[in-house]
Amino acid sequence: MTQSLTRRRFIRISAAAAGFGPLGLGRPVRAGSEPTIWRGTMLGAGATMEIHDDDRSRAERLISLACAEARRLEQLFSLYLGDSALVELNRTGILIDPAAEMVDLLSTAQHYSSLTGGLFDVTVQPLWDLYAGHFARENADPAGPTAAEIRTALARVGSSRLSISRDRIVMPRGMAVTLNGIAQGYITDKVVELLRAHGISHSLVDMGEARAIGSRPDGRPWEVGIADPDLAGHTKAVLPIIDRAVSTSGSYGFQFGSTSRFNHLFDPRTGGCALRYRSVTTVSRTATAADALSTAFCLMPEADIRSLLSRVGVDRVYLVNDAGQSVEFAA
Repeated sequence: MTQSLTRRRFIRISAAAAGFGPLGLGRPVRAGSEPTIWRGTMLGAGATMEIHDDDRSRAERLISLACAEARRLEQLFSLYLGDSALVELNRTGILIDPAAEMVDLLSTAQHYSSLTGGLFDVTVQPLWDLYAGHFARENADPAGPTAAEIRTALARVGSSRLSISRDRIVMPRGMAVTLNGIAQGYITDKVVELLRAHGISHSLVDMGEARAIGSRPDGRPWEVGIADPDLAGHTKAVLPIIDRAVSTSGSYGFQFGSTSRFNHLFDPRTGGCALRYRSVTTVSRTATAADALSTAFCLMPEADIRSLLSRVGVDRVYLVNDAGQSVEFAA
């Protein structure tokens, strides 16, 4: 059984989930009991839930409920489902009577934008579109988009221009939102809330980000692996966690072109890409915070990250710098 989990990106639940009635509260779990493990697919990547409960059929029903909840949230937040709420917002610039979770997540994103001086910004999708379009061209200039093209895209970036209320969400036409830097964590947290509400006290959930409920039944910490950014399929380090979430962001995750200069982590100030670190891993109480802040920290000097930790709820940070050296520090 594999206990070390590496980061997955966003969510596509492939397992079918039937409806079930209310489930009773969980009971103490024997330390030697076998876990119920689910593995599925999230937009082409793997996802895992490991639930410890002496009643296996009950654990299986909870997994079905969790899959159904994750799939419901994906229908709101996905850039890849043509009828998602996010796609509608990007197409029309407005959502009337938006789902409470959409309001909650966008408001939370604004909070992390404020905490990071605007470095976490969900409106960077025009930059993604620019770089993707540029490198999709035949004989694309390996130097990337022109300065003028970047300025044009940046004119459509700025999360402060989002208007968010319970009645409607509005943004200027031409802007576009991506939730790929925070929705994975949010969905993970919602699944954890569901499992906790039904009495689960020992679980490891990875719905794009990893979050532990309690410890393992025998009291040992869970172990979450940090992918080696330079060696595919290998683990750089293993972090022990109890009741914490872990998220890793890295420039190695997706790259445009062949020069390693351009990746999916965009700087909303300049329109450039994050090159300061090969990966940034955060440990926090919630997967939402871990997810958003691992993204923003990719753009920050180490000193700025250290100064923020006590204010943003991150316990630990594990950096792999551009030279491949590891640096770990705590709040």
